[in-house]
This record gives sequence, C-alpha cells and structure tokens, in this order.
Amino acid sequence: MKLLLPNPGLEKRIHTYEDLERMDKEQAEDRPKWDNKAQYILTCLGYCIGIGNVWRFPYLCQSHGGGAFLIPYLILLVLEGMPLVFLEFAIGQRLRKGSVGVWQAINPYLTGIGIASMLVSWWIGVYFNTLIAWILYYLFNSFQSPLPWTQCPLNENNTGYVAECQRSSTVDYFYYRVTLNTSTSITESAGLHWPVVACLSVVWIITWLCYIRGIRSAGKMVYITTILPYIVLTIFLVRGATLKGALTGVKFLFTPNVEELMKPTTWLDAGSQVCFSLGIGWGGLIALSSYNPIHNNCKNDALLLPVVTAVTAIFAATVTYTIIGFRATQQYEKCISGNILTLMNAFNFPEMSITPDNYEEAFQHLNSTYPATVMELDIISCDIQKFLSEGVEGPGLAFIVFAEAIINMPASPAWSILFFIMLLSLGLSSLVGTFEGVLGPLRDVQ
Repeated sequence: MKLLLPNPGLEKRIHTYEDLERMDKEQAEDRPKWDNKAQYILTCLGYCIGIGNVWRFPYLCQSHGGGAFLIPYLILLVLEGMPLVFLEFAIGQRLRKGSVGVWQAINPYLTGIGIASMLVSWWIGVYFNTLIAWILYYLFNSFQSPLPWTQCPLNENNTGYVAECQRSSTVDYFYYRVTLNTSTSITESAGLHWPVVACLSVVWIITWLCYIRGIRSAGKMVYITTILPYIVLTIFLVRGATLKGALTGVKFLFTPNVEELMKPTTWLDAGSQVCFSLGIGWGGLIALSSYNPIHNNCKNDALLLPVVTAVTAIFAATVTYTIIGFRATQQYEKCISGNILTLMNAFNFPEMSITPDNYEEAFQHLNSTYPATVMELDIISCDIQKFLSEGVEGPGLAFIVFAEAIINMPASPAWSILFFIMLLSLGLSSLVGTFEGVLGPLRDVQ
C-alpha cells in the first residue's frame, strides 16, 4: 500500500507502512530499554513523588481549608493531570526521543519548547541537589547523641550559651547559622561553608554514579529509593499515632473550610500542585517513556501514576501532621507551664496549686479578682491553633518542625537518621527523572 505524502522528497524515503514499521523496529533496537515494566513504573513514581509531598502538599492543605483543598486538587488531577501525563507518555513512547527531539519532530518551530523543558529540568535538578546536600548534612549530624540541635552552642569564651540561639531556638539556630551559615546582613559574605560543600560534592558523585550506565543503573536504584520512603512513612505513621496531640494535628489538617472553594487562589494552587507533583512540562516523563516498547499501554500508565501520586501525597500529609500535632501540643503545654509558674510566683501559691487542668479556671479567677496585678505579669496567650499553623511551609518543615519534634522523642538520633534517610531517598528518586529530562535530549543529538 502506497502512502500519499505531499512532500515528494519524503515519498522517496518512505514508501509503505512496512517501511515505517521497519524503521521503528531499527530505532527501538538502538535505544536503551527498561529491564521490565515494574522498573519503569517505579522510576516514574519516584520522579513524581518527591520531597514536595512531605513539605509542600501539607502546607497547601492547611492554608486552603484543610480537607476542602482536596476537592479542587482531585478534580484538576483528573481534568488536567491525567490528560497531560497521557500526552507526554504517548509522544515520548511513539517518537522515542527526549523533549527536544519530540517537539522538533512534531514541528521544527516547536523545538524551543523542548529546549525550555530541558533547561527547566536542569535548574530543578541543581535546586534538588542543594536540598539533598542539606539533608545529607543533617543525616551525618544525626549519628551522635544528643543531637547537635538539641541545645545551644557555647559562646567564644565558654562562659555561657550563644545569645542569638537563646533568643530564638536551638533548631532555628542550627538550620540558619550552622547548616546554611547565613550572614547577619546581605552586604556581608560568610564565605564557603565547607561541610555543606563536601555534602554537595557527595550528592553530585551519587548522581553521576546513578547515570554512569544510563537507565540501566538509574533504573536499578529506584527499587530502593522509591520503595524505602513508603516503609519509613508507615513507621512514622505508627509512631506518630502514639504521640500526644497526633489526632489534633490530623484533625487540623482535614477540617474543611468550604469558603476556600470560592477563592480563585485555591484552584490556582491546586492546579500548580498537580503540575508540580507530576513534573508536567519538564521533559522527564517524555524521556522516561521513550525507553518503552512502542506498543506499551501508556493509557493505563497515565491513569495509574496520578492516582498513586495523589494517594501518596495525602498519606504523607497525614504522617506529617501527626508530628506537627505532637510538636504543637509540646509548645502549648510549655506555654501553659510558663504561665502557671509566673502566676504562682506572683501570688506566692504553693507548688501544684495550679495545674494545666485547672489553669483556665484559676487564671479567670485571678484576672477578675486582681486585674491590675495580672495585667503587669508577662502572661503569654497560649493558642494551640497558632502553634499548629507555624512553620509548615518549605524546607523549614523538615529542618525545623520535624527536627524540633524529633528531639522530644525517645531515642531521637535513631528517628532522626530514619527521617533524613527517607528524605534522601525521596530526593534521589526525583533526580532520576529530572536529570533524564536533561540527559535524554542530549543523547539524542549525539
């Protein structure tokens, strides 16, 4: 059967459908392949399920009405996420090229889209490697007891603790001053922080080792880096559920505020989270699917990947808020204990005359009886909802909130090691697909 092609030059090169099948077969034999379907699915899951599921998705739920945020997220996951994932899977698998080659094959004028995707993947990969370097630094510091962010360091004269640390908190000081080595002013340079530079070098070496043989080595790594986070999250869920205040945190996360559904920003953030979590437009999914057989059922893959990603995000958010609820309860009780001590010292009450159980009643009585005296005291307003809302966005969730909660757990170094190994696995599994969005197109032009 002859093909009716408008371009006479193209007709000389391709005459029959059999020629097309033969060229597809020759191209498939030259391109690397996944060892099996499970390896491909795990790599895609590792690419989509990254660090953002631990610290970005929970924050968006909390800031947009808790469980109400799940409604636009799931709707846009079906209407936006699944079709775009199917599109990237289909064109990558059929054309068997990276993002640059795929868009160039569709139309030469669209080559810039592929180049932009490759550059986005590169910058995201560089950003992820920096985050993983911080995670590695915390992991190395977790092999000591007590943990280094448990207490403030001594000052230069060894006569007391560093004043800045005492004014803030031990976890804040360790993150900003020890790990990041931030300067006190934007006009001052603190220089290179060599321990973190060493960690960053280790991360780049690990990245190189993962790609030393292309997908043959990277594909084997995902058996560990993709499955391990699920095991660790399950362990943390069991442990977190036994902590005081865990239920308060989960309830705070999923309590819906329906009014948020009327705000455009809620839907905008839900749509951006769908694209961010699935890595749509970065070129990673196109590159990963290009190593599939041409007749692979990518429609089922496009349905499975978003569903598993959404379930994992909700699961990770639940685990995260058991820890946040525990931390908020600890802070609330500490706040109440400080107020009780202030009242007992001011009114010379005997010890245990005011307890957390009768604090509110005692405070109301004293405030109505001796209002002038109570007004002069340094009584802090203790609101557990405020503590639940603090510090739940971005890297601060892992390096400050989780770090503070861990030091209040028995055997804190063991939990710290487990937590940062999980973050390390999440980061490395995301890097596989991210850098494949860069290396795949580069291999195509060789």
